[in-house]
Amino acid sequence: MPSYLTRRVSFAAAHRYRIADWSDERNAAVFGACARPNYHGHSYVCDVTVTGEIDRVTGFIVDLGLLDEVLEREVRARFDHANINLDVPEFADGGLMPTGEELARFICQRVQAALGARARVTRVSVAEDSTLAAAYEPG
Repeated sequence: MPSYLTRRVSFAAAHRYRIADWSDERNAAVFGACARPNYHGHSYVCDVTVTGEIDRVTGFIVDLGLLDEVLEREVRARFDHANINLDVPEFADGGLMPTGEELARFICQRVQAALGARARVTRVSVAEDSTLAAAYEPG
């Protein structure tokens, strides 16, 4: 019977919503204040849930030290105190939109690739604040 483990990591980052092929007016009409040229920031909270069998010797689904190393590299080192649009190439103009939904999916894919077969990432939630969170669960 699989068990689940969730680790929370936080990071502060700036972003804005903008489609490069659109005019500033169209971006503002669709994305509102989130399209402003000066960007805006959040103190994000990201929960990563993994599943797997509990090892009979260690009692772990996955070594917590390994999971922490992966989250440090794939989440905190990449996003903390970054301008997501400018500092994370996958989210540059013409790339992924830095929404909570896309951040959750991106983080899920990166963490899973780093963990390999050691554990399966079943859910990633990214909250911009206490009122808005997006989650991704790979199919």
